[in-house]
Amino acid sequence: MQANPFQIIVPKPIFPSLINLPAVHRPPPSPPLLKPPRAISISTPNESTPITVSTLDVVDDSVAAFWDYQFLFVSQRSETTEPVTLRVVEGAIPPAFPSGTYYLAGPGLFSDDHGSTVHPLDGHGYLRAFRFDVLNEDEVEVKFMAKYVKTEAQVEEHDAVTDTWRFTHRGPFSVLKGGHKVGNTKVMKNVANTSVLSWGGKLLCLWEGGDPYEIESETLDTVGKVKLMDGCDSVVECGSGGGGGVLDVAARLLKPILYGVFKMPPKRLLSHYKLDAHRNKLLMMSCNAEDMLLPCSHFTFYEFDSNFKEVGKQEFTIPDHLMIHDWAFTDTHYILFANRIKLDVVGAMTAVCGTTPMITALSVNPSKDTSPIYLLPRFPNEVKRNRDWRMPIEAPSQFWLLHVCNAYENLDENGNCEIQIHASACSYEWFNFHKLFGYDWQSGKLDPSAMNINGSQSKTLPHLVQVSINLDDNGICQRCDAEPLNEWNKSSDFPVINPAFSGSKNKYIYAAASSGSRSALPSFPFDMVVKLNASTKSVDTWSVGSRRFVGEPIFISKGSEEDEGNILVVEYAVAVQRCYLVILDAKKIGAADALVARLEVPKHLNFPLGFHGFWATEE
Repeated sequence: MQANPFQIIVPKPIFPSLINLPAVHRPPPSPPLLKPPRAISISTPNESTPITVSTLDVVDDSVAAFWDYQFLFVSQRSETTEPVTLRVVEGAIPPAFPSGTYYLAGPGLFSDDHGSTVHPLDGHGYLRAFRFDVLNEDEVEVKFMAKYVKTEAQVEEHDAVTDTWRFTHRGPFSVLKGGHKVGNTKVMKNVANTSVLSWGGKLLCLWEGGDPYEIESETLDTVGKVKLMDGCDSVVECGSGGGGGVLDVAARLLKPILYGVFKMPPKRLLSHYKLDAHRNKLLMMSCNAEDMLLPCSHFTFYEFDSNFKEVGKQEFTIPDHLMIHDWAFTDTHYILFANRIKLDVVGAMTAVCGTTPMITALSVNPSKDTSPIYLLPRFPNEVKRNRDWRMPIEAPSQFWLLHVCNAYENLDENGNCEIQIHASACSYEWFNFHKLFGYDWQSGKLDPSAMNINGSQSKTLPHLVQVSINLDDNGICQRCDAEPLNEWNKSSDFPVINPAFSGSKNKYIYAAASSGSRSALPSFPFDMVVKLNASTKSVDTWSVGSRRFVGEPIFISKGSEEDEGNILVVEYAVAVQRCYLVILDAKKIGAADALVARLEVPKHLNFPLGFHGFWATEE
């Protein structure tokens, strides 16, 4: 089956040609200057569709960077029918490595057979699975599988008989070029491509705007959609008096349009969930569909036991226009960082007409120079403080929260509470709905410069932050600080910890980061794994090498100490169009022998950048 890349047309004044980019191995040399032949071909991962381009006298780093970025998002149409054993190309898998499966969610397809391309966030979910099996005391085998999540949209848009694709759903971030555009009400394209979860005997693929899909863990076949949320409307109203009445009327007018015309689910389940290791609970959160267009936000938090039985549910309404992607929890609170947005009236009109993506109806709202943080009571009946949760705590700096790593709280003998949150954030200036991943919906192409800005503006880029909140015994905020975690100023995201410490005080944070060593792509994609010690403020890194990138790391515990375990991370070697599963020793990150093993995914199964993963230990 064919693996099609993005439609790539290089602007001649900037990128006049594509040259034969040599493979580089660790440690990498600088890109050499070459005089290429008049024309060359670079194949897509299964080498079935070559891209022929003209020559260039000198290899320019910006040209290599441009094409490296395109190959990071090459579509992969092939699926595995049987597990494929991966070859170890460096190091060795430790005999004591635990049995289990590393699942990685992400998009797999960005272009159809009729001229349309879609934003990476609208790409159909492509679930990847790396299964670790202990064969004997001395040998561990890793088998790889990958299949598309058969959502309703995927089944409609893919002809299984001819193996061809025609996009019919617009998706929130895309506009169809080769399909029905004006008047197309198929907007909410549930692609189940953002995160994956194994809990209560179910393997789920989640997306930001709808119900998750259950997957059969052994075959990766799609079981079907799972309903986790009951009810359509919040029982809590926004505000009181005239203001609340106006919003209630607006919501009543919007609901039949959003639910009936655009087929949006009444409640959208967020793709980010939390695992409370201490209570052995799964925590999830949903929002109302109409919240996207109104200055009123409804949040419902659900708690499930180990059998997926709902054991807790809390609803909150905040009179503000917010966009929440990730959140935090502690023993007593749910924590929301108020990413503030506003309605773009002109963008909303063109979006409804189908001439622009639906996301153009919204824009960020940097009207406040602080960042509101809402501390919502997790167990309202147990609250002893008099603090009104409707009043946010104002962090002294403005930032847009991307992903939360962990949060925890400590009580002293006087009843004062200190809350610590580790997360990744960026500026409102850097976060742009219209330029996420550098996708240009007007041209249908990717521009890596949109994700990379001048290094002197590092505070605007994604970076790791530590937020500290101090409350007195009445719940009144005495102090709130937000500062770079360990004074680390490199572009970083996807922070993770040892999951056994989720909701508890932790010392170590791991994240994907950029070395900043490449002039054309200094900030994104990421090319190293960073380990931060929150106690000693130390920072250690492992670099993947030149023209190779990494996604989200994940921690696999193998002992009682917090950093006793391994880090799994996928290496995207775009120079050779290969993917590798890399195993690192978490204790040795920063040392020369941190690399434990590198396993090669067969070239015909090379896959695009993934989003979020999950490690499921074999019971």
